[in-house]
Amino acid sequence: MRITLPLLKMWNLQTALAILGTLCLTSISGYKNGKVEKSCESMMPEHHSQPNTTASPYTLTVNARKFSPGDNIRVALSGSEHFEGFLIQARDATNPDGPAIGSFTLVDPEISQRLTCNSIEGSAVSHTSNAKKTEIQVIWKAPSNAPPTVQFLATVLAHYKIFWLKLPGPVISQGDVTPAPSQSTTIMSTNSPFIVRILLQFTSEGCGVSKSCLIDPVSCNPSVDTNCFFLSYSTLDQTVSFELSGPAEGYVSFALSKDKWMGDDDTYLCINDEGRVSVEAAYTAGRTYPEVSSKSVLTDVGWRVSDGVIQCKFSRSIYTPQDPVRFSLNNSYYLFVAHGTAEYGMIHRHMRQPLISSHHQIITGPPEILTGSRSPLLMKYHGALMLIAWMLAGSTGKLMAAYFKPDWPEQTLFGQKIWFQVCFYTVFYFFIDFFHFNFRHFRAGVHPYLGCTVMILAFCQPIMAAFRPAPDSSRRWIFNWLHWGVGNAAEIIAVVSMFFGIRQQSLLLPYPWTTGVLSAFVVWTIVLKLVLKLHKHNVITKGLYVSHSYF
Repeated sequence: MRITLPLLKMWNLQTALAILGTLCLTSISGYKNGKVEKSCESMMPEHHSQPNTTASPYTLTVNARKFSPGDNIRVALSGSEHFEGFLIQARDATNPDGPAIGSFTLVDPEISQRLTCNSIEGSAVSHTSNAKKTEIQVIWKAPSNAPPTVQFLATVLAHYKIFWLKLPGPVISQGDVTPAPSQSTTIMSTNSPFIVRILLQFTSEGCGVSKSCLIDPVSCNPSVDTNCFFLSYSTLDQTVSFELSGPAEGYVSFALSKDKWMGDDDTYLCINDEGRVSVEAAYTAGRTYPEVSSKSVLTDVGWRVSDGVIQCKFSRSIYTPQDPVRFSLNNSYYLFVAHGTAEYGMIHRHMRQPLISSHHQIITGPPEILTGSRSPLLMKYHGALMLIAWMLAGSTGKLMAAYFKPDWPEQTLFGQKIWFQVCFYTVFYFFIDFFHFNFRHFRAGVHPYLGCTVMILAFCQPIMAAFRPAPDSSRRWIFNWLHWGVGNAAEIIAVVSMFFGIRQQSLLLPYPWTTGVLSAFVVWTIVLKLVLKLHKHNVITKGLYVSHSYF
């Protein structure tokens, strides 16, 4: 009893603390996860603090002044400072304290979620976590019973006790209704204007003479070739003019980069939104959605959409002190040209490897014709080393270890048995390539994850071999089965990884015959192993011996 009672008391105390901790976590996470339906009417966070009354660093923007029932309006909440939480609604502009109207569609479900307010599913949008953000974009669909004027409102939380309540956003109206003026109304076109100016077709004439050009395919002319990707720029005094053209369903873009990797890039987007093009300056921090600039640094903007080709032009100053994120054009950079799809004016991740200039160049430097590639040399090295490791060294090493080891029991090279060295070279090639090929490529689908799995399994093989029991040990069968299982698993996963690898867009391998070549190699390896297996068990030898004896 002396032992049981203290244990019981301790258990009760731990249980009480666990329950209390769970309740506290639930209480806090109720705000962190954005499930704030209780605040639908007032838009007031239940944080037991008063809203901030100072000037807000956050603004709401839209991409249209007029709407009709069923229209989709792009809405963006952004600011010069990070924010952790938000709640966005659309309400009758004449009754801002009324219920939420319309419904929203998400652009990025990882950072935003729909809420049900006023019994309307998706009539409000909130955050999914307290991760810091600088911008959130959603699509608002106008209902059939929408009032003549609609205003967007947002409550924004910079931190738990620092927030702004019901920030007034743009007022949009139906038909010829004139919305009441609002000091807070901001139209997104002030930052990314839908210029009604239609351009003449771009041309490659003058490239290397009056302007620098990056063209793909080489020597194509955007004025006559609809499959031509074209970027040009020229300097006049303190201003640089850019021209961008390419076949795309949603957008074409280019970026100035300090290296050949995506991230920390000065980016420019030309986005086709139902026949109109918005030209925007943005910043790409990593492999994430570009952060559109809230500063207006682009001038002389124009665009054209024809035959599936998006063309846009703009100018910007060499230095932009009003927007320090923009790079100085007096420095040298690599040029990236990318394209992809877009929906409601929101771009999606490009599905094709960007065109990357082969060397960096000073933007304000002398005109030249740049060369580029969609297949970086490092990617080609990676593919070549992997093919050597698994199609040559790996397959040969396993065959020698499994079927030829008895024939060369004492044959050595550099002090080690030949069959062991061939297996070693497989792991050697893999590790050289793996450590040279950094972790930035873990966004390349399932291929890098399969490759790392193979690496782990391949690394386990020599470790198990180093600690294997003696051949006459009673535990030798455990090693045999593990060695066999891990080896076969590594080989099978390696084959699957290679099939995914040859489809990587950065390699630009011709499809589908590359898949056929690899399939033929796999079939040949299987047949060869089957023949050697039969030979090892004297099945083929016996058949040959009988035939020989008959004759």
